Amino acid sequence: MNMQTMDVTKLRVDNTRPLMDEVLSHYDDYDFSSFTDADVLRALEKEALSPEDYAALLSPAAERHLEEMAQKARRETACHFGNTASLYTPLYIANYCVNHCTYCGFNCTNKIHRAKLTYEEIDRELHSIAESGLREILILTGESRYHSDVEYIGRACEIAKHYFTTIGIEVYPMETEEYAQIQRYGADFVSVYQETYDRARYKEVHLSGPKADFAYRFNAQERALLGGMRGVGVGALLGLGDFRRDAFAAGLHAQALQRRYPHAEVSFSVPRLRPYINNAENNPNDVHETQLLQVMLSYRLLMPFAGISISTRERAGFRDHVVGMCATKISAGSKVGVGGHDEDAKGDEQFEISDPRGVHEVERMLYARGLQPVYRDYIRM
Repeated sequence: MNMQTMDVTKLRVDNTRPLMDEVLSHYDDYDFSSFTDADVLRALEKEALSPEDYAALLSPAAERHLEEMAQKARRETACHFGNTASLYTPLYIANYCVNHCTYCGFNCTNKIHRAKLTYEEIDRELHSIAESGLREILILTGESRYHSDVEYIGRACEIAKHYFTTIGIEVYPMETEEYAQIQRYGADFVSVYQETYDRARYKEVHLSGPKADFAYRFNAQERALLGGMRGVGVGALLGLGDFRRDAFAAGLHAQALQRRYPHAEVSFSVPRLRPYINNAENNPNDVHETQLLQVMLSYRLLMPFAGISISTRERAGFRDHVVGMCATKISAGSKVGVGGHDEDAKGDEQFEISDPRGVHEVERMLYARGLQPVYRDYIRM
């Protein structure tokens, strides 16, 4: 195999080195097409993966060994998570955005119906969601500090505390002290997706707005943990760049965060490109379900303890297949417009969903597959 060999010790966390430099210095270390079946099988024999082993599992050669990967991933998932699957749902409270991102329905140039929920509407939405039995909520906004300032997001989390034991946010990146403020309001978890770790490609698809700052976004999870958050989510928007290289970088990013902050819960999401209003061509043509499964299995084998979420971007059959095998968290009853749980949505959707099933339909599916739905896995003190 003609490639640079890298000792795993080179990825040991050095707290004096910027996290971004530590991770991205290895972005181009491997030629994925150079890996062989033997490299993949050798990686599958190991208990802990080196970066080279991880790259092998993401390579085209590994597509011929998905069954072996799936069997090992299922054993790892069962070992660390039992037969459980956690349930959650997203609540979009605003869709105003100042970024021009070419792949997103919320981008500031897209002519959509913009809206923002009042505190009273947020309370009604959260009450309606809680009546389904869910106890984990993900609160989302577009990236506009003017329309969704820190106080607004914090107050939404404060309201959510009355109904939910786990509160995640997926909003614009913040400063450490702002994350600390949001955490005091009640947030536990912060998800920030780098979209693509290819800096040149990142610049091409983020034409204007604060999101164009690659480094500031990359370091958001670390600032969130320094601000007292219990956990963070990592991921790339698969299909935006080279999905193998992006998944490789996302894995190293999550691993470096876990090593630097061993107390934190670090998890993955695996979004693919989806069509959105005024852009029906924004399809995940370059990342098919087989390749998405390969990424998820590779994440599980790299970080056996990490949570992996599968959203309603994916069709029901695929979600049913991966939950329990590698995914540990599944959304249900999802709405991706502003509001929409208690009353009709006030604002347009960010993207099209593929699985419209409600909470109890997903619950029945989990039971049928021998899995135990988990609504509450954290007790707020």
